[in-house]
This record gives sequence, C-alpha cells and structure tokens, in this order.
Amino acid sequence: MATAAQERIEPATPGGPSRTSGKSAGRRIGEFVDRNVVAVFMTPAIIFVFVMMIFPVLFTLYVSLHEWGGGANVNPRFIGLSNFTALFSQDPRFWAAFRRTFYFTALAVSVETVLGVAIAVLLNREFLGKGLLRTVFLFPMIATPVAIALVWRLMYEPSLGILNDLLGAVGLPMSLWVADQSLVIPALALVDVWEWTPLITLITLAGLSALPNDPFEAAAIDGASRWQTFWHITLPLLRPVIVVAVAFRLIDALKTFDIIYVITQGGPGFASETLNIYVYTQSFQYQNLGYAASLLIVFFAIVVGSAVLLLRFRKAGE
Repeated sequence: MATAAQERIEPATPGGPSRTSGKSAGRRIGEFVDRNVVAVFMTPAIIFVFVMMIFPVLFTLYVSLHEWGGGANVNPRFIGLSNFTALFSQDPRFWAAFRRTFYFTALAVSVETVLGVAIAVLLNREFLGKGLLRTVFLFPMIATPVAIALVWRLMYEPSLGILNDLLGAVGLPMSLWVADQSLVIPALALVDVWEWTPLITLITLAGLSALPNDPFEAAAIDGASRWQTFWHITLPLLRPVIVVAVAFRLIDALKTFDIIYVITQGGPGFASETLNIYVYTQSFQYQNLGYAASLLIVFFAIVVGSAVLLLRFRKAGE
C-alpha cells in the first residue's frame, strides 16, 4: 500500500524544484523572518536613510577636504584641512555672514515666539468667528515662500512700494527698506515673522488645549488675576511646548535662503549675506565647491549644536 501511495505522488518537474521542496523553502524563509523580524523590517529603512542622508553628508565631508571646481575633467585635489583653516583665520566675510545669520535668526524667532504665544492665548478663548479667524491667520504659512518673497519685494520697493505710500499717508518719511544696509536684516526678519508666526501659534494652541483644568480652577478660587494666572500657571505649563516650537523655528530660520535670495540676493553689498547665501555664492558663482563644502560642514554643526542646546534647556526645565 505504501508503494502504491508513493507511486501516485506527482514527479518533480524536470529542471525545477518539486512542490515539497518549494514548501520547505518558503517555510525556511518564514522561519528566517520570524527569527530576524527586527532586522528584516529595519534594513530597507536603514538603506534609505544612508542613501538619502548619510551619503550626502559623507560626500560633503570628502569634498571639504579637497580643492575642486566641479569640472568633470578635473579631479578633486586633496588639501586636508586647508579649507577650514582659511575659513576661520583668513575669511572675514565668513564671520560677517555668521553674525548676520544669528542676528536675523534671533530677531525673527524672538518676535515670532512672543507674537505666536500671545495670539494663541487670544485664540484659545471662545468668540464669534473664531474658526474663520484662525483659518485666515494660518494662510501665510501655507503660501509658497518664493511667492511671498516676490510680493514683499514689490512692497519694499522705495518708489512704487505700498509701504512707503502708507508711511507718506500718515506723514512719516519714506524708507529705503531693503536698499538700506542698516534696515535690510530687520526688513527681512519682518517677512519671516509674517510668514511663520502662525506656526508658533498653531503649536501653542495645541499645547493650550492639552493643559489640565485643576491649576486654573485653583487659581480662580484663590482670586488670581488673568495676568497672574498666565504668568504663574499657563506659561510654566506651556514651557516645554514653546521650547519645541522655538527649536523648530530656530533650525528653519538659521537655514533661511528663499526669502533672502529672492528679495536681496545678499545685498545691498553684503549687508544681508547670511551663511546660506554665502555657501550658494561660493558654490554656483565662484565654483569653489571644496570651500563651499567646508562652509556647509561648519553650518551643519552650528544648526545641530543650536538645536541640541535648546532641547537640553527644555530638559533642564522639566
């Protein structure tokens, strides 16, 4: 009987695996996945991160150690740390761009934080048209930065811009705005404030909606005023949320390129040339890719260091 049953089993297809061996191969694959489930599912993500993020950083570091103009017929020439040495000791333009970057960032982010928190507190109350006002208020954040920069560039135009028309209407002298070296950074910061204050407001509103009611009820029973309640209860409870919002804006403001390049291209002169603009100039105007790569490495370290310090400040306050 056993022999007859074996004879009824279909023979294996010539040149291919049998049905039994196919099942065993699938079973082996399944067992391998079960034993290494973490590695199997994480490997594609790790490969993607390496290709899309780590490799560009490593390549930039490689280029920063070379002198290279980007030509296909000229190989990069290894010069070690000479680019970094020249950057820190022989390039006053770098230090000027460094100061302008932090001046722009500090001015824009500080004003955005104060306005964003204040507006969020106001929008957290119930009033007629609250939903419509909140939707309209978020429009600047949705618009394309380049389009916003073009509109503000027209508004800042000294002879035809609407801002000078408004100044003239109230009897104030006209201004050169972004054509004035002393006003160009505050004028650019104003554009950034107009565009990104809604982000601080949105994050703060989410934090306000998650606050517990007990401290506020206790403050009302004790007779605390609205200002006392805000300063001693609302603000301390919102501190972690505000720090996270400031960290997001700090990283983004340090890297601001679009509005500065579209409105001034780093001018007048070099008065609005931040680190991002300087990197672009070295790369695409001077074709000095090795030096630009060293700038990018330093700039990357500055952005990461600033974010880490801010998040450590958040943890220290918890």
